Amino acid sequence: MLLSLLKERFLFVGLAAAILAYATEHSLLEMGRLPVLIAAFALVAAIILVSTRIAHHAEILASKVGDPYGTMILTLAAVLVEVVVLAIMMQGESSPTLVRDTIYAAVMLDINGILGLAALLGGIRHGEQPYNDDSGKTYGVMILTAMGISMVVPEFVPRESWHVYSAFTIGAMIALYGVFLRMQVGPHSYFFSYAYPRAERKEGLPSKAPDDSEPATLSIVIIVIGVALIGALAEVMSVLLGAGLKGTGAPPALMAVIVAAISAAPEILTALRAALANRMQSVVNIAMGASLSTVILTVPVMEAIALYTGQPFVMAMSPTQTVMVTITLIAAAINLNDGETNAIEGMTHFILFATFVMLTMIGL
Repeated sequence: MLLSLLKERFLFVGLAAAILAYATEHSLLEMGRLPVLIAAFALVAAIILVSTRIAHHAEILASKVGDPYGTMILTLAAVLVEVVVLAIMMQGESSPTLVRDTIYAAVMLDINGILGLAALLGGIRHGEQPYNDDSGKTYGVMILTAMGISMVVPEFVPRESWHVYSAFTIGAMIALYGVFLRMQVGPHSYFFSYAYPRAERKEGLPSKAPDDSEPATLSIVIIVIGVALIGALAEVMSVLLGAGLKGTGAPPALMAVIVAAISAAPEILTALRAALANRMQSVVNIAMGASLSTVILTVPVMEAIALYTGQPFVMAMSPTQTVMVTITLIAAAINLNDGETNAIEGMTHFILFATFVMLTMIGL
């Protein structure tokens, strides 16, 4: 019993941080910018710690059901964290582009950051790493369609018709995800799995595989508790971070990058472990699946909130964002077309990620 509680120490750290944050929020706001920012980033760290436990228990559930269900559970857990944090932050004084910038940052982080770094390190260690090229092609065209409908076309929609197109977008995303989900877990589930040779199955197992002897019910309960805890932490974090960054000249998209990084942090560790263990199929499923889930699930939830409140968000990407997404998806279509990744392909995506970071720092 004590050992089980120790395993969940990050949840207790998050709970303690939440209690302390709520008790000292008003006092912190009166202390000046530096203490407020330190407290805000401490809460960001606490949220990431809690999210790692959510990811761990999602991995346990994933190991019980196997691919493609496993990576679907992992990506859905990450998107759930992102949606909760976004919904909490949108309740306060936030930028009207926060949702758009967060989705954009998540796609850059998932495809160029996670996939790029994993393919780079995995390629250096193992050379060419095989995977099922059907998965890369399917994810790519779905991401292109979803982002085009929800984040490019809105630029041309008249403002007086925003609610009509918003409702259409919700229906389109639900329809796309419904068909994709049926394909992923149904007749075409083999698109998202790869049959490794027997020797590679033994040698390629991650060194820190999750303990799937834990009951599934416990994992589900902890995931629910963790998400609720993240919501509580995010409420204070958004207030402190907004107050601390106000008037500092920080890039407008910094908040969005922080939200995207919170949800992606556990996925990064999982993907890197898989790449170093020569399990590139898991990396592709995690990186591309997380990008698709972020767009196709976050958009309808946030658009529904916009319709309910009567306050539209700015969903159309800026010209710079559109160019970066276009280059990223073209590079992914070329790199994920032959069933093998290598360090050169990983480096191209990682350089695109570095470009995204640089553009964010200069306010683009």
